[in-house]
Amino acid sequence: MDLDASLHWLGLSVTPGLGARLTSRLLKAFGTPEAVFAASLTALESCRLPAAVAQAIHSRDPLKAAEKELAELRKLDGKLVHWEEPDYPKRLLEIFDPPPLLYVRGDPSVLKRHALAMVGTRRPTPYGNLMAERIARDLALRGLVIVSGLARGIDSSAHKGALSATNGATVGVLGTGLDVIYPKENRKLFAQVIERGALITEFQLGCYPAPENFPIRNRIVAGVALGVVVVEGAQYSGSLITARLAMEFGREVFGVPGHATQPTSFAPHQLIKQGAKLAASWEDVVEELPTAVRAELFPVETTTPEERAQLFEASLGVTEKKLFALLSAEEPRHVDELVEQSELNSSEVLATLFELEMKGIVRQMPGKQFVKVLL
Repeated sequence: MDLDASLHWLGLSVTPGLGARLTSRLLKAFGTPEAVFAASLTALESCRLPAAVAQAIHSRDPLKAAEKELAELRKLDGKLVHWEEPDYPKRLLEIFDPPPLLYVRGDPSVLKRHALAMVGTRRPTPYGNLMAERIARDLALRGLVIVSGLARGIDSSAHKGALSATNGATVGVLGTGLDVIYPKENRKLFAQVIERGALITEFQLGCYPAPENFPIRNRIVAGVALGVVVVEGAQYSGSLITARLAMEFGREVFGVPGHATQPTSFAPHQLIKQGAKLAASWEDVVEELPTAVRAELFPVETTTPEERAQLFEASLGVTEKKLFALLSAEEPRHVDELVEQSELNSSEVLATLFELEMKGIVRQMPGKQFVKVLL
């Protein structure tokens, strides 16, 4: 959207006390932002606006504030997308109170692609970080955009996982202004998200990370996505708020199972009890997506078995290839036998077997024995 053409949209956005619901009411009544600012005070008051809001719009002072905001936004090479534009996320329009205007840094076109959100605690376990990165990477490899909040912990791991995928894209939904980096240690990650996706927010430039902003932000995280994957979260985690919003919006909700004794396992386990889909891998997530989305992401297979075998072989690392070649689909092999024959140490063997298990091509049997899964 041309920034100059967005002046009146931005004017509504920066009007004090005028949130998404009141803006929606005004646009339904007057049709366009220009008509709103041209309306008489009586007409504005007839829309049941607070007196101070009606007077502010009638004074046209918000347009002066919007001009200053546009000047600052140009310095950031930022963009604005309102809900009548093609780049505005269509799924976000389905929620009760979509933001009329989004500030964007990066590529707005990623907002039109199929997306999945991933959320969780800011204090994850190593297992939680591993699962967030792995599932995000695997979903991004298959063309899904990963959405999260760029917070510490699981959010950061989800973005990193998506960025580690070839051509992976990710969207960071901020609870601050577009020019505010929070937390500070994510400065590099912010730049990478802008380069390979987009940062979006409904908050004005300079808006600091007030605690009340993040529950508001969470409705966008849930709203733009096909579903929400909860990796770890304690009993009163904000990720439960996002999951509840996703349920209200008719989105799929997934819980990544964790260790039963870890407090951070409470949120995903509670959601699974309530009917959320257990997600231990990307396949668990994808199989719940609408048929039309899966058909678009995974067109009919046209490669031959030989070509698929070659592609699979190329996707494995050197150590993975060595261990996979030692395994059999018919006869389980004990881990000690694999250590001896591979000439790798036990730590390397166990870590690699875990990787192969997560890829769904190796299965662990009782007694630390492993078999190859036929493709």
